[in-house]
Amino acid sequence: GYRCARCPDSYLELHRGIEVGHIFKLRTVYSEAMDVKFNDVNGKLQPSYMGCYGIGTGRLLAAAVEANHDDRGMMLPRSISPFEVVVVGVNLHNNQEVRETAETLYRRLSDAGIDTLFDDREEAPGVKFADADLIGMPVRAVVSPRSIQNGGIEVKHRKQSPSDSRVCAVDEAVGAITELLSN
Repeated sequence: GYRCARCPDSYLELHRGIEVGHIFKLRTVYSEAMDVKFNDVNGKLQPSYMGCYGIGTGRLLAAAVEANHDDRGMMLPRSISPFEVVVVGVNLHNNQEVRETAETLYRRLSDAGIDTLFDDREEAPGVKFADADLIGMPVRAVVSPRSIQNGGIEVKHRKQSPSDSRVCAVDEAVGAITELLSN
């Protein structure tokens, strides 16, 4: 890179960015054209100085995704994610225990004030997991015959690798998920 003009031991680095807001100093161009004036402290009429300020709301999501993604999809911060948790039920339609456990978890999370999406579609587990990763909700809770056999519900934060999931008892799930959301 180029040497910094003010600090010769440092080099300038090129980084890509996205404009999410802007400020233009319009000075007196428009106020003079529209004859907009104010009285200064001496009572003399002066043209108003103007500025233009804009926030590109349509670009905010793009900027958030640019900063929070991986090869599987978005990893949205809790504050802008459409839901905080996705409950993925595996084989819900063929296993009553899985269905009841998933519905109980969904109710408990909702009652705790946690925005939760319940994926009860009749899709293959891999499709549900891929969709959950693509959408980027912070926490995924999986209820499956295997998770129940292993002691309850499999939970993981979206930013963790798939191998970092852990199984917690149904009665501990809301606390475990709340902890994941706070990190």
